[in-house]
Amino acid sequence: MKNIYTFGRKPAVRNYTAADLKALKGSGKRLTMCNPSNATEIQACVDAGIDTLTVWVDQIELAREIAPTHFAGTGINWADHATPDDILREAIRCMELGVDMFFTNRSYDVVEMLAKENIPVQAHMGLVPSFSTWYGGLRAFGRTADEAVEIYRTFKRYEDAGCFAVEIECVAEETLNLLNDKTSIVTFSLGSGNAGDVIFLFMADICGEDPNAPKHAHAFRNLAPLHQQLYDERVAALQEFQSEVTGKKFPYAAQTINMHPGEEEKLLEALDKV
Repeated sequence: MKNIYTFGRKPAVRNYTAADLKALKGSGKRLTMCNPSNATEIQACVDAGIDTLTVWVDQIELAREIAPTHFAGTGINWADHATPDDILREAIRCMELGVDMFFTNRSYDVVEMLAKENIPVQAHMGLVPSFSTWYGGLRAFGRTADEAVEIYRTFKRYEDAGCFAVEIECVAEETLNLLNDKTSIVTFSLGSGNAGDVIFLFMADICGEDPNAPKHAHAFRNLAPLHQQLYDERVAALQEFQSEVTGKKFPYAAQTINMHPGEEEKLLEALDKV
């Protein structure tokens, strides 16, 4: 554990710092990342020993409460903030709340702007779903030498912009293996094979909650039937409640508050006098 000050100038402890992640390169050690979206999922990541987290902006304070020592990133979708000033303002706000890394899939200029403020910036490479119309749809990247060279050039452009890390999605394993040691950028591998500095997978994919999971996802458990069972039981309970109330059977005696013995008669007498 390392003692730090957050960007909000608060003393804190972290399992990993930005410097630690950069030092991973070439060490042979790899970390894990997951994207919990509520208190239960955050706690599960902590209890399971997941190394790093990425959370949505509205989950930052919750994540810092439940996982105060975890290296945690956050970020914005492409359309969340329109102008560079808006993005910078949001990034500063998020860093002040205690995250350690800020994700954006906006331009190199935006990455450079954030990096100049000493914000550890995470970009997005390979398959960027928001831009899939330019790729002809969702597909893999880096399966040819020419495309792998383009990925290398993208790494270098991001390095020049001051980028700290990238989420590199659906890139051929061989490509990332060959390029990972040729960049100073920390690589968070999603669907890019047995490569990268940190292996990232979505919570729903890990737990088997997505019926249409992508090829690169592996379900280590099968929670989908349990979710369906919970839903069915919830609907059944609501239906019984509806039926019992409509039939004037509920609330039952056990759930009903009664006056003390003799008090009803006293009330009737008092009401008669009124």
